[in-house]
Amino acid sequence: MGVGISVLIGLKATVYFVLFAYLRSSGFTVLSIPFLYASMVSFLVSLAALPSIDLPVLLGKNSDGTFPIWSIIMFSPYLYFVRFFSALRRLHSREAPYTEISEGLFVGGWPSSPDKLPPGDPAIVDCTCEFPRNSEVSGHSYLCVPTWDTRAPPPVAIESAVKWACRKRAQNKPVFVHCAYGHGRSVAVMCALLVALGVAEDWKNAGKLIREKRPYIRMNAQHHRALEEWSKHRLSPSKKN
Repeated sequence: MGVGISVLIGLKATVYFVLFAYLRSSGFTVLSIPFLYASMVSFLVSLAALPSIDLPVLLGKNSDGTFPIWSIIMFSPYLYFVRFFSALRRLHSREAPYTEISEGLFVGGWPSSPDKLPPGDPAIVDCTCEFPRNSEVSGHSYLCVPTWDTRAPPPVAIESAVKWACRKRAQNKPVFVHCAYGHGRSVAVMCALLVALGVAEDWKNAGKLIREKRPYIRMNAQHHRALEEWSKHRLSPSKKN
C-alpha cells in the first residue's frame, strides 16, 4: 500500500460521492444519503491521515483499545469497512496471523479472536487506530500505540512501546506487536524492540531478520525515517557513554 491510506480512502470517498450523485439524480434521494455520509467520513479520514496532519486520535480509540459510542456511530462507515476488508483479505491470504521473530517476540496482524494470538499469555502492543481490542483477549497486558495504516508511530511512541515491552520481557512474558496485517507499523516497533533487547545491532539488521521470518513485510519511507530518528535520539547517548 505504498500510495498511502490518504490516497486510498480519498478514492473511496470519491466513489461514494459519485454513487450519491447518481442515486440522487435518478430520484432516489433517501437512498443516496448514506453514500453522502460515507463519502464525508472517508474524506475526513483521508485528511486526518495525511503525513502533514497525522491525527489518529480523530477516531477516538481509548488507551484500553475500545471505541467510545460517539466514534462508533460517527465513523462507522470507516471502522466497519476496515474490519470487513481485513476479514476478506485473511480469507485469501496464506500468511500466518503471527510470526515468532526471536524467542518470546511475535509480530503479526490484528487478533480478531483468541486463536490469532501467540501462545503463552502474551503482552500486546497494538499499533492500530482503527481496530478494537477484542473483548475475548481483554485479560492480556495491553499497550495501545494508535497509528494510521501505512504511517509510522512517532519516535517518542516507539520508545514508549519499546520500554513497556522490555519490562514485560524482563518479567519473562512473551510480547506480541501487531497492526492490521503485521507488515508495517508493527514491524517498525519490532525493529526497535529487537535493537533494544540486543537481538539486532541496528534497525536495518532487525528489518532483515524480520523479513527472513515474515517475507511479506513492507516498511515504507515513513517507517524508515521514524526508526532512524528513534535510533539517533535513543542509541547515540548510550554509545557515547
